[in-house]
Amino acid sequence: MSKQTRLTAGDAELTINPDNGCRIESLRIGSTELLREGERYGCFPMVPWCGRIANGRFQNGATGHQLPLNSPPHAIHGTGRDTAWRTVRADAREAAFTYDLAPPWPYTGRVTQTFALTEDSLTLQLGVEAASDSFPAQAGWHPWFRRNLGDGGKDVHLHFTADWQEERGADHLPTGRRIGPTPGPWDDCFGMPDGVDVTLTWPEQLELKVTSRAPWVVIYDEQEEAVCVEPQSGPPNGLNTAPRYVTPIDPLEISATFAWRRL
Repeated sequence: MSKQTRLTAGDAELTINPDNGCRIESLRIGSTELLREGERYGCFPMVPWCGRIANGRFQNGATGHQLPLNSPPHAIHGTGRDTAWRTVRADAREAAFTYDLAPPWPYTGRVTQTFALTEDSLTLQLGVEAASDSFPAQAGWHPWFRRNLGDGGKDVHLHFTADWQEERGADHLPTGRRIGPTPGPWDDCFGMPDGVDVTLTWPEQLELKVTSRAPWVVIYDEQEEAVCVEPQSGPPNGLNTAPRYVTPIDPLEISATFAWRRL
């Protein structure tokens, strides 16, 4: 049976399952659950890449690699969500976990994820370190926020201002062309060079802001039960189109904060 880690601060409670990809299984404010619950939902880390890699292939210099096509014809969302992580430390309000990169990812290194809970916010951090050879990598989070919090409330409203939207091709990958933001529904990547800033409002119930210094966010709201606001270090297929190299002396680091208030 999986060993869960629970953090509490005031009436906020966070449940993490390190054995199931170090995913957040539950984020409760009082009696209200904010996340869609379930084995593949909650909020999971996307690492060492985010979104889709075209045909599961990427280059590291002259060396090509093939990853399993877990979302045919592409590879999606990294390997961290399918891995058991090791608990490094956990107390009432903070916890840290790691796992070592391993096949099918072709390079060695270590990933660290930390959680810090307060009465009105949750701060997440991811770090990717290279053990020896350098490699391109990405990191981010995929939260499934409930579209409706129940108790007779209204569905969530999303508010954000993006500098651009990555045009999405029929293969669900960015075409390389930047366009003006379009109306939803979305399964799209947006550029926010000053940092991700997206507000989710459940009218007369709760407001939650997702912020990050990262310049990319994917918005996915095509499912009836949930909406996803995914801060990430690069765009989908970015291992190929916008590689950020991790070296033994230059790890990849990203953080994001979920901050809430009752309405």
